[in-house]
Amino acid sequence: MGAPPLQSGEARALAAPGRGRYATAMATTKTYHGAEPVRVNKWLAQEGVCSRREAEALLADGQVSIDGVVVREPGAKIAVGQTLTLAAKGGAELAAALTFVLNKPVGYVSAQPDLGQLPAARLLVGANAAAAGAPFVSGSLSLAPLGRLDMDSRGLLLLSTDGVLTKAVIGPDSKLTKSYEVYVEGRITTDKINRLRHGMTMDGRTLKRAEVEAQGQWLYFTLQEGRNRQIRRMCQAVNLDVFD
Repeated sequence: MGAPPLQSGEARALAAPGRGRYATAMATTKTYHGAEPVRVNKWLAQEGVCSRREAEALLADGQVSIDGVVVREPGAKIAVGQTLTLAAKGGAELAAALTFVLNKPVGYVSAQPDLGQLPAARLLVGANAAAAGAPFVSGSLSLAPLGRLDMDSRGLLLLSTDGVLTKAVIGPDSKLTKSYEVYVEGRITTDKINRLRHGMTMDGRTLKRAEVEAQGQWLYFTLQEGRNRQIRRMCQAVNLDVFD
């Protein structure tokens, strides 16, 4: 199960360094024009500069000043008309964010592994690089999986140190959909497809409407959310077994 692989049976990875227009190795200034004072970490996240957690780390490290005064308190606020400066060091740290695009094979877990399991991040080595000279991970790099692919699934997986990208892809306000191709065994009927599309519950909660199409024994899902083993459990509920 998963997104179409780059090359069946083999892990391949691309590394995408850099954060975007706000992340540079130079000091950056921004003036706040909101109606009411707001917490610095919340404002920086809203502006797409960094995530709230990253902002708190920058504050603690003394990389943020307001009207020329360094602020370190995690609850610090900025008022209307005040100017925030992010030091060059802080901008360089944000610019150094890395995102890896991995073609995950079966047998690896995307999130924190349990005892005896292999993390997908272990595949981010030079031998699996899809492009020569790509930056690859050290053991100290903390990578968050942007989405879910269980150990028995293969396909596209993003791993990133970028808090802004993480929020955009899997944050509670994300509008991105995720697409999957699934090969199943069992009789596919119109009623089953309709049940998969809407009206299902999981873990006591109603699932968001899914787009589901069938072609032979292949099912094509587009989901607005990502519950644990969601597609496998949805298929099991209508007596379909996922094989790929």
